[in-house]
Amino acid sequence: MTAPTINGTRYPQPIEDLLPAARALDLPDGEVFPSRNRLMREFRIGAPKAGELLALLKATPAAPPADTAEAATPDPAPAPAAPEPAPPVVPDPTPAPEITPTPPAEVAPVSRPDTPAPPAPVRSAVVWPVVLLALPAFVAIWSGWVGLGGLTGFGIVHPLPGIWDSFSINSAITLPIGVETYGAYALYVWLSGRVPERARRFAKWSALGSLAIGALGQVAYHLLEAAGVTSAPWWITTAVACLPVAVLGMGAALAHLVRTHD
Repeated sequence: MTAPTINGTRYPQPIEDLLPAARALDLPDGEVFPSRNRLMREFRIGAPKAGELLALLKATPAAPPADTAEAATPDPAPAPAAPEPAPPVVPDPTPAPEITPTPPAEVAPVSRPDTPAPPAPVRSAVVWPVVLLALPAFVAIWSGWVGLGGLTGFGIVHPLPGIWDSFSINSAITLPIGVETYGAYALYVWLSGRVPERARRFAKWSALGSLAIGALGQVAYHLLEAAGVTSAPWWITTAVACLPVAVLGMGAALAHLVRTHD
């Protein structure tokens, strides 16, 4: 049955007056708003006006019923009761007994059975006896090399002519300083174990060779001195004259190898 107009006439009604009647229409299950065709049929309005009414229905939500609004509004929670004041605390006039702190008992460390005991500290060997051993060796080696140098042409020289003419030096001291000092240093590098393998191998053979040459020099000097020779043979002179140059080359090579990496 077609619903009559709102004011009982069939003249066009304003959209604001049709809005409550459009909300009151019975809709099938699943539909939220009536269709435009139904609005045109129910209220005898044209398509443009039905479209405006449908848009207004979708834009303006319906007011909930009064009983529903009242049910949705929760009752205000009752105000919490004020807590009762606590009774005042009366201090005890009796003084507290004095407590003497007990020192904590000494706890001995407990070791696990499978934990190895720490190794005992190892004392380093003393090296001062080496000084006593080196003193007589230094005197004998120094005198032997200086004497052999004198038999092979080493002697007093003036290294600063025109600058310090009175300054002189015996060039024979270069033999013990060069040969024996290099032998001791190469021996230290060899036995230290803190250098690359190439440097350690070079230090080993050069130290042994330097010590052997030092021993041969001492033997040559004492043999020549015992035989009363005042001038060494040419081949001994040649070998002794090459020693400073050989020591310089071996020292430079060893210093280079010590600073390299394998």
